[in-house]
Amino acid sequence: MKQEEEKEHYTFKLSDKVTRQAVTFKNRYGITLAGDLYLPKNGAQPLAALAISGPFGAVKEQSSGLYANQMAERGFAALAFDPSYTGESSGEPRNIASPDINTEDFSAAVDFLGLQKNVDRNKIGIIGICGFGGFALNATAIDKRVKAVATTSMYDMTRVTSKGYNDVVTLEQRTKTLEQLGEQRWKDAENGTPFYDSSRSLPNKLTGKEPAFIAEYQNYYKTPRGFHPRSINSNGAWAATSSLSLMNMPILTYLKEISPRPMLLIAGENAHSRYFSEDIYKAAAEPKELMIIPNAVHVDLYDKLDVIPFDKLTTFFNQSLKLGSQNKTAEIGNSATKTVIGK
Repeated sequence: MKQEEEKEHYTFKLSDKVTRQAVTFKNRYGITLAGDLYLPKNGAQPLAALAISGPFGAVKEQSSGLYANQMAERGFAALAFDPSYTGESSGEPRNIASPDINTEDFSAAVDFLGLQKNVDRNKIGIIGICGFGGFALNATAIDKRVKAVATTSMYDMTRVTSKGYNDVVTLEQRTKTLEQLGEQRWKDAENGTPFYDSSRSLPNKLTGKEPAFIAEYQNYYKTPRGFHPRSINSNGAWAATSSLSLMNMPILTYLKEISPRPMLLIAGENAHSRYFSEDIYKAAAEPKELMIIPNAVHVDLYDKLDVIPFDKLTTFFNQSLKLGSQNKTAEIGNSATKTVIGK
């Protein structure tokens, strides 16, 4: 690990109470993941730790790094990382998504955190943002080393890819898409390289005819507010055939097995993605909590410090990781709660 040079572009300012180190670690597929480890300058050791990633198509210099910076300021060791095949992480070809590998990426981050001498490996949690909220829940279900999980603006990428927003895609439409992707595989095999579907990328400029959520994404990823050259959503496109595994391998089959470890789901009141968190809340076992942020839209929880409930996240992890280290996670309260807050 080496102290990162400050000349690198980040979409937020590093706290003067925090240090940031560039790190690398491997997942069990041999892919080298690139991350930034944020540490409090005056934290009592050993530290509770958090693995953080997302949104889907973003990089660690964007939202996940902002979260890690804030949580380190509050006393946690926080690792923001680029998922496999994206950002500064390895993996060829580039810009590939996988429900299995992206779930594994979180467990690899837990591997790394648990080997740090200044981290209590019995006090490790996960925060997943947007599409990596679903992968965070999936990782927590299978990886019992994770003592608590929180998501913000959560997406289930397998559900939205296979069924569309609000599950409106018909079997006929799904079949047609799969037929087209099958044909694309032959083209990719013939060309020796994947096709990157830029037609599905965010527009550089808005026409005013876009759906509200597309305009919100564009306002984050394509403007100085959140732009980063390595971010797929800012400056690239996913390989078209990435959709195949997302359409065929649903995550969250074992959602209930997160219990008795605590789960916190945070969503904006006006977010187009709100239903994902609400449905997970209904399906999950206790203890669980759903927090709806009044007037907030999906991307508000990417970077708006006056909207993201960092105090709540701090309280949640302080309580649940403390209990988890004593193997008393269930004592956090076998009850489900739903709250609406201002900040």
